[in-house]
Amino acid sequence: MLFNSIDFAIFLPLVFVLYWFVTNKHLKLQNLLIVLASYVFYGWWDWRFLSLIVFSTLVDYTVGLYLGKETSKNKRKALLWTSIIVNLGFLGFFKYYNFFLDNFVTAFSFFGYPISARSLNIILPVGISFYTFQTLSYSIDVYRKKLEPTKDLIAFAAFVSFFPQLVAGPIERATNLLPQFYKKRSFKYHQAVDGLRQILWGLFKKMVIADNCAVFVNTIFDNHQDYSGSTLVLGAVFFAFQIYGDFSGYSDIAIGTARLFGFKLMQNFAFPYFSRDIAEFWRRWHISLSTWFRDYLYIPLGGSHGSKSKVIRNVFIIFIVSGFWHGANWTFIVWGALNALYFLPLLLTNKNRNHLEIVASKSKWPSAKTLVNILITFGLTTLAWIFFRAENISHALQYLKGIGNASLLSIPEIRPTYLLVLLIFFITIEWLGRRNQFAIETFGLQWKKPLRLAFYYMLIILIFWFSKNEQAFIYFQF
Repeated sequence: MLFNSIDFAIFLPLVFVLYWFVTNKHLKLQNLLIVLASYVFYGWWDWRFLSLIVFSTLVDYTVGLYLGKETSKNKRKALLWTSIIVNLGFLGFFKYYNFFLDNFVTAFSFFGYPISARSLNIILPVGISFYTFQTLSYSIDVYRKKLEPTKDLIAFAAFVSFFPQLVAGPIERATNLLPQFYKKRSFKYHQAVDGLRQILWGLFKKMVIADNCAVFVNTIFDNHQDYSGSTLVLGAVFFAFQIYGDFSGYSDIAIGTARLFGFKLMQNFAFPYFSRDIAEFWRRWHISLSTWFRDYLYIPLGGSHGSKSKVIRNVFIIFIVSGFWHGANWTFIVWGALNALYFLPLLLTNKNRNHLEIVASKSKWPSAKTLVNILITFGLTTLAWIFFRAENISHALQYLKGIGNASLLSIPEIRPTYLLVLLIFFITIEWLGRRNQFAIETFGLQWKKPLRLAFYYMLIILIFWFSKNEQAFIYFQF
């Protein structure tokens, strides 16, 4: 079920009414409703894959219970590896089986030993990369004794399948989200209104910015050989805004929806395109995944401690694994490796923690130096996005080759004035709201009510006006 669908527009109010007016006196009943609603939400796409969520839930719940009782170090490790193998086994089979098989066959053929093997027609379950990491965080934290194992199966099932963030995050930690299912929730009008405001901004990002950028991105990338270098640059820039509007828009809708039900999810994007270097970008982009890899992979490997060779190794591992997490294609691995190359100089010169505060925190507009740093960072990020968007490595290289010629200085052949106006409006609102959890959290609250409502209605009109260009959420494929 898509957030920007009529189905969800009916589903959400129905669950909201049942949650606050029918089951509100019984915590377990509320949690059970969340489980059932989440299964309906997920099963709307393909009910057969509900068995994966249920099985993963039961495995990690059971592993957690035994970890809470077991004192033997070896047995505790065996239990943890049971959770890791089951979760990553599902993920590896559905997402990477054909990738490894095809590359295995290609490698043998390259060395003169051709073999035949049949690829499987595997359907990738929506959201499997997200909920497997979420359940793994529970098992790992219980193993590390950072979290007490739960005995409440309904609460745990609700944590695993919580529908607002089930299929595309944020990837919540058990230490943050699971305890919220133990506590009685009370309806708070201000929190609900704030949630609706965040949903509205998320829908604007997705349906107005991302989906309209996608129209031109698809045209330019699919026919890159027909366009000038300047047009190809424009296509890459549009994709940068498409993927940001698409993914952060989903996160805003998910976080806002959770607030309607009394839950607080972590911020997943913190205005990453205003970053002044790549290290800051990765602290602000897909925060739930970046911190997951930091805590469960990078730090256990040794992090930034040890010899320079080990530090370099750790950086490349975390970025390449992050790239591979996004999809079974060499383009994602190259995208990850490029970001590792961007990040390494900052880490090795101890400049990776230079920009921890909000950009232009004491002024309304950025200084010339800050603006240059933002543009350079955005340029590097956009260059890497070309590999992320390309169908394969050859496509990406041809695209880059098309940029690197004299036509780069020409006027772009595609000049969508209306989209440029929308992007300027979008960037301005995001800049003005950069100190908040989302751009319009406090935007206009000091205005008189008619003016503030006019702003919200304008966003709603734009959403309906541009909804004809509806596109699937990009991160559903991951």
